[in-house]
Amino acid sequence: MLFINPTSGGGKAVRADLAARARARGIEVVTLGPDASLDELVEHAVSDGADGLGVAGGDGSLAVVATAAIAHGLPFVCLPAGTRNHFALDLGVDRRDLVGALEAFTDGVERRIDVGEVNGRLFLNNVSMGIYGDAVQHSEYRDAKLRTLAETVRAVLGPSGAASALQVIDERGRPYPSPAVLLVSNNLYALNRPLVTGTRHTLAGGQLGVVVLDQPHGPGPPAGRAWTADSVVVDALEPVHAGIDGEAITLQPPLRFLIRPAVLRVRISARHPGVSPSGRLTP
Repeated sequence: MLFINPTSGGGKAVRADLAARARARGIEVVTLGPDASLDELVEHAVSDGADGLGVAGGDGSLAVVATAAIAHGLPFVCLPAGTRNHFALDLGVDRRDLVGALEAFTDGVERRIDVGEVNGRLFLNNVSMGIYGDAVQHSEYRDAKLRTLAETVRAVLGPSGAASALQVIDERGRPYPSPAVLLVSNNLYALNRPLVTGTRHTLAGGQLGVVVLDQPHGPGPPAGRAWTADSVVVDALEPVHAGIDGEAITLQPPLRFLIRPAVLRVRISARHPGVSPSGRLTP
């Protein structure tokens, strides 16, 4: 069963005639309308006996379908019909080959990957918090490592909002109060050369990635750090405005993040790379 968002990515799926091409391969298709509940449609498809779930849409739609795939032990197919297709890139799907990605249903290679979770909600890419714009472009990020952190955040950040007074503690016990940017991701973004900015080496490393950029203060460069963890707790005095896989949401503190290793079965066309650009560059 393939769920298609016809408006995603400026109508990529419609221009490619994806629905007709999928049906020609024996794939059942549901095209989402403006008032459709994707959660309900997916559950209905599963109860009707769907043996695989795919989605052509943005990363937020992917997370909804992936949640159902995990719950029912079904394989999941990602078709790159969104605007930026960050998840498809890191999964190793060729973002230029939307129609070819359909081969995952009929001639695909299957493997298992991790997902992240915050307060019970699944995410495939990341959860971003804080005020991003000024911070990630600040001229004081001159140090190569800090500049790489800032470039990565700028490449993958979600919608911004007024920052709450966040606090996160790293694995050394060091607190980071009121950071300018806090990014928690499903596996760590590549931060060492060689890399492709805004990509992860792997989606099966079994760790959350955490990136913190402090508020710039004084003449020296602001602090920034990245680390990995099995779980992370972020506290705040008020509801937290966040971007989850690119969609704006408000979360109630404390925010409890965890990694769920190897829970999602994914299928990828045998003709596609099957590894992220940074993964291909890693020895």
